Amino acid sequence: MKSRYRLFKDRMAGRLMLVFTVLSLLLVVVMGVGLYLKSAPILQEHSLWELLSASHWKPLRNQFGFFPFIMGTLWVTGIAVLIALPVAMLMAIYLMEYAHSAVRRYVYPLLDILAGIPSVIYGVWGTLVIVPFIADYLGPRFSANGISSGYTVLASGIVLSVMILPLLVSLFIEIFASVSNDLRESSLALGATRWQTTKFVVLLKTAPGILASVVLAISRALGETVAVLMVCGNLPKAPRSLLEACYPIPALIANNYGEMLSQPLYEAALMFAAFILFFVVLVFNLGSRVVLRRMAKDK
Repeated sequence: MKSRYRLFKDRMAGRLMLVFTVLSLLLVVVMGVGLYLKSAPILQEHSLWELLSASHWKPLRNQFGFFPFIMGTLWVTGIAVLIALPVAMLMAIYLMEYAHSAVRRYVYPLLDILAGIPSVIYGVWGTLVIVPFIADYLGPRFSANGISSGYTVLASGIVLSVMILPLLVSLFIEIFASVSNDLRESSLALGATRWQTTKFVVLLKTAPGILASVVLAISRALGETVAVLMVCGNLPKAPRSLLEACYPIPALIANNYGEMLSQPLYEAALMFAAFILFFVVLVFNLGSRVVLRRMAKDK
């Protein structure tokens, strides 16, 4: 009797976990379908190409051009990843391959603190430190007209890079820790230096995990709202340099949602902006999975 009861509980537990797994997958589908249905009115009014390629954003005149917001999102995310990726990689290599255990004991909690700081604090820090630095020092020297407000692509990229840095470092550390010490010791025993071992053993062994971590960080960066909103300048114009203002899609949604939502087309435009962000993140993650599978097969 007890054995039957145990088997029944085991089957029920398996089915319950299956239900939660399916519900989690369905949640993504429901979110995508819901955003598409909400944005359907603007897709009926304007063609997809017109919405994605137009540069004018004047809702009262029925002009909804998303090109400046898409470019602003790509600029800010790209700059953030370019800054954070090498720094995070070098930090993780140092902590795992070179640092003393005492150093790790103090650095790991600091990384956890950085990861837990609210995004609005990063935004305030960017407003008080990064924006004045760009306005007073970099802008007069490098901007086309010698003037910059400081609320620029560069400021947004720097703030966002600091935000995703703890995530990248933590992921890289976990990935490097998965490499067996036997591989490191074998490489060193063959006469390789510590850096050669790191370069040709650790990094090559963990390449798929590094790629997955970068994709996760980019997905995190694409959706960041408050901190970027505070330092980006909120100018609906496609930036042409790092010292120009921008207007990423998350900032557009946060700034305008709740205003003029009595106009169905305006609400549909903001839902379409959210759908663009959702679609880009989804495609980016699916594409990375395909690359990871091919890398695993090649090995």
